[in-house]
Amino acid sequence: RNGASSSIYCYHRTTNKTKASNPNKSTMKFLSVLALITAVSNAFVLQPSFQSSRGVSSLHMAVDLVAEPEGGIELSPVSSSMPGCRVKQMDELQGVKCDFGTPYEFWMTAEVDGALVKEVHTQISKDASKKAAFPGFRKGQVPPYAQPQITQFSVQESLIKTVRAILDGYGLKELAGDDGKVEVKEDVADMCKGYKVGGSLKFTATLNGSYDPEKQPTVVESESEVVTEAIEAVAVVESESEVETEAA
Repeated sequence: RNGASSSIYCYHRTTNKTKASNPNKSTMKFLSVLALITAVSNAFVLQPSFQSSRGVSSLHMAVDLVAEPEGGIELSPVSSSMPGCRVKQMDELQGVKCDFGTPYEFWMTAEVDGALVKEVHTQISKDASKKAAFPGFRKGQVPPYAQPQITQFSVQESLIKTVRAILDGYGLKELAGDDGKVEVKEDVADMCKGYKVGGSLKFTATLNGSYDPEKQPTVVESESEVVTEAIEAVAVVESESEVETEAA
């Protein structure tokens, strides 16, 4: 077993050893529901915990953000952008196919809206409770030991939704398949330690993508610019005519 379902199962083994080797069918059904929830994070790559060099603040349990990479080109949003959000174009990707432009690595930092996490958490809790049936708990009641996993699922999906909103705001598009996965630089499990649903979360991430030609702004000359260019063109023609007259 792997992923969040495995961690729930291991916790169950330590709290109820008599059933550790043969989990009841209701438990397995619930684990399947949680496993389905993780499907929304198919394009999500968690930073392995052993590579994490981030400390956790003892005051607010907030994960320290990974340092911003040097260099890159700071981008401006093409539409509305969330407060505190920044995006930089980094190096061009080599050996990566892109059908809609030159592929680059993009670095970003932003803040997940606490209201979004709360909304996602409410929906996931409702979906999970529909099939929850645990001994000792009412049907539809999610056991307390499953709550941390539900919270982590909620944070993961909220991160994905936030990244997608950033892409839309900056006129970017992720690459297809594995080439376009998002990598959140902070350890999501650490982000959830001591986290209370409804609070905002800062993060940094990288994404392989390119500029979406359908979302990039079209340069349109204003009426005054067109008139100015026309006047300048007439002046050039008159000037040339005067020179020819003098020469004659």
